Amino acid sequence: MNKKMLVVSNMYPGKRHTTFGIFVKNQVEKLRERQFDVDVAAIHDPRMSKVHVVKKYLLWLLKTVRILIMKGKSYDVIHAHYVFPSGFLALWFKSLFGTKLVVTAHGGDIDKMPNKGPFFFKQTKKILHKADEIIAVGEGLKRDMIQRFQVDEAKVSVMSMGVDREVFQAKEKQAAQEDLNLAHDRFRFLFVGNYIKEKGLMELLAAFKQVKQHHPESELHFIGSPKQPEFLQEMKQYVQDHEVHDVKIHGPMNQRQVAEWMAAVDVFVLPSYIEGFGLVAVEAMSCGTPVIGSDVGGLSYLLSEGTGRLVTPRDTESLRAAMAEMIKDPAMRSAYRQKGEKLAQKNDMEHLITRLTEIYQ
Repeated sequence: MNKKMLVVSNMYPGKRHTTFGIFVKNQVEKLRERQFDVDVAAIHDPRMSKVHVVKKYLLWLLKTVRILIMKGKSYDVIHAHYVFPSGFLALWFKSLFGTKLVVTAHGGDIDKMPNKGPFFFKQTKKILHKADEIIAVGEGLKRDMIQRFQVDEAKVSVMSMGVDREVFQAKEKQAAQEDLNLAHDRFRFLFVGNYIKEKGLMELLAAFKQVKQHHPESELHFIGSPKQPEFLQEMKQYVQDHEVHDVKIHGPMNQRQVAEWMAAVDVFVLPSYIEGFGLVAVEAMSCGTPVIGSDVGGLSYLLSEGTGRLVTPRDTESLRAAMAEMIKDPAMRSAYRQKGEKLAQKNDMEHLITRLTEIYQ
């Protein structure tokens, strides 16, 4: 008999925002391919203004209550993505029907949410203790849960959301550039993610401005969603005021488009202040592109042992030096590519979905 399950997430793609929480949707679709009967109760809107936050959370709450009343007894597993608030709603099913509860911690739900006040800390701890199984997307999150929240280590598994290697795959660089109508004589850096301050994007712009002075052939591309529209405007204003040339700020793209860009550029950069795992960095590695990332959270583990170049977070000079080194040293880039490919293989989504189904059992 196929397992019937409910996925609860405060991030999931919708018709208007197709990349919002795409990693959760990818996992759901892989589970459905393996004959799991999966329902989803999720938020589909990334906008963070007060009116949007109130509206989307209220609708999410009402939808989850409706599912609880109409179908609550029928589920074998409830899988919550993000400890709070998703785990808070998912806990209702366990409390009422004894349903198995699996919670995936992604980063901010452990690094930031509990710091908002005693209520959030208490709820986070409660959810972690009542969950039957916990998945941490990075080693650092597992350590924090055990040390800070006294979680039983035996029920915590470390497992990323996985890379779809049918989408994110290496491609001959010139061919990828031709598909995107990009010239071959440029050196390109790429960032992919939400346009928010915590991704270190102002430091990236400042570092690139300095790099550009000595390497005029370089370009910097951004691909992402304006989760904080006012911050995106701040980025554009910086580019204009400081006359930073060859910076291209693109809108959101689907995963195949992102993979094409990753294969076409020379270096991927992720200068985050915090990062639970850094799946997008592994996606870049899977496309054969070396990575520069901040020495924080999951990136500290991902980019250790020669799989990428670690830099000090919030440090423009550290970032500038790493970017300049990457331009000057093709042997370094080649070494990172080789080790990055091995790491991408370990994070193949198909392999990780098999592990996930074992956790559900």
